[in-house]
Amino acid sequence: MAIPHLTAGDGTSLPAIGLGTYQLNGSAGVDAIGQAIRAGYRLIDSAVNYENEGAVGRAARSAGDVRDELVVTSKLPGRHHRFDEALTTIEESVFRTGLDRIDLYLIHWPNPKVGLYVQAWRALIEARERGLVRHIGLSNFLPEHIDRLVAETGVAPLVNQIEVHPYFPQQQAIDYHRAQGILVQAWSPLGHGNDVQQHPTIVDIASAHGISPAQVILAWHLARQVIPLPKAASPQRQAENLDVFGIKLSDAEVEAITALGRPDGRLADQDPAVYEEF
Repeated sequence: MAIPHLTAGDGTSLPAIGLGTYQLNGSAGVDAIGQAIRAGYRLIDSAVNYENEGAVGRAARSAGDVRDELVVTSKLPGRHHRFDEALTTIEESVFRTGLDRIDLYLIHWPNPKVGLYVQAWRALIEARERGLVRHIGLSNFLPEHIDRLVAETGVAPLVNQIEVHPYFPQQQAIDYHRAQGILVQAWSPLGHGNDVQQHPTIVDIASAHGISPAQVILAWHLARQVIPLPKAASPQRQAENLDVFGIKLSDAEVEAITALGRPDGRLADQDPAVYEEF
């Protein structure tokens, strides 16, 4: 299955959907990720804190001829934002995957109270220059954090991975990123742990199109040019999540789903302005 791509302001493109891998670990994780690659996934998400870079790397190494099509991602944890520590951590990420390089490396959280994310960003820039990683980006950064990075380094991120789902649609953030030419990825795009897939609006749209509620939500992300990263271990769910590119929601349906947003819509109250993760 050929997955469409979205293109950033610098001309770099990424697959329009990816695979979340949180809690896909060990041999079972290798099997699930390998199956996803065979099903057509080419954007594979990971992080140091997921403790599964080895599983992701093993699945990628086993992918054969499609390895060069893969975008293997990892993320720098907050405890290693200092420049030298960040570089060493990136090296260790590469070693754990067993790959020649990691295709996309992100800073996992800004941790603004600690205030070292500019050092971390400079380390990612250095890692890219050394060929350890191909592309660099961010996760959970607010516009003010991104503006500071660009002002102090002159380097903009390719992507920012943020919480986006129907209860937390983040329209202002999406508008900001689009204006800056930064691609948006969505973690927990299906609202992990909440009841959004049972919401009458989602259920009614699913019924009208003859598709599942999850497919409705993924189609909503695609209509907004957001790259969802749904986690799925079973082949059936992986295939269902990929089978969304022929779904065309109307503007009214997209707006109705976006209108489900709530002021308290975050899944775990993780506001990047104050939340710290190490």
